[in-house]
Amino acid sequence: MPASLVQTFRASAHNNAWANHRLLTACAGLSQAEFAAARTGFFPSLQATLNHIHVIDLFYVDALEGGWLGPKAWANEVPYPSVAELKRAQRAIDQRLIVHCDALTPERLDDVVKVNRDSSVQTERRDRLLMHLFQHQIHHRGQAHAMLSETAVKPPQLDEFFSAGEAPLRAAEFAELGWSEATVWGG
Repeated sequence: MPASLVQTFRASAHNNAWANHRLLTACAGLSQAEFAAARTGFFPSLQATLNHIHVIDLFYVDALEGGWLGPKAWANEVPYPSVAELKRAQRAIDQRLIVHCDALTPERLDDVVKVNRDSSVQTERRDRLLMHLFQHQIHHRGQAHAMLSETAVKPPQLDEFFSAGEAPLRAAEFAELGWSEATVWGG
């Protein structure tokens, strides 16, 4: 039996958090200078790129939760200069997104979310806003992955989506996150 659309969003939120965990864990092997070093990408460093992911997550997750934070989310473009600080903050926002997706119902996917853009209010269907958020994450994590490949730290594999046969390979990371396969897939 195929997974429901709601389950797909729940699994996507977990996959998103897992990919962030893997990438930030790898970045912890860098010195602060290497993390902040100028690199080629849309943003000029791993530090700036990964902080951008966080602040945009904050912007959209707040809107999904009914908040009105809006552009204040990126008032400080690098709120977490160190990997350790950023990893904690990213895990917290990832957990908020998981909680949001765990509470979804088919009807809630069709709800309209209001997004504070300061000078206007964007209205977007919840499912479309979630797809946008996941795509944003994937895009910028790919850039960070390429930047990390310029260092001595091996970039983690990020192109997976929880293949059933590879569950044993991610068990240790799931344990670090406090998850099991049942956490992601139910049952």
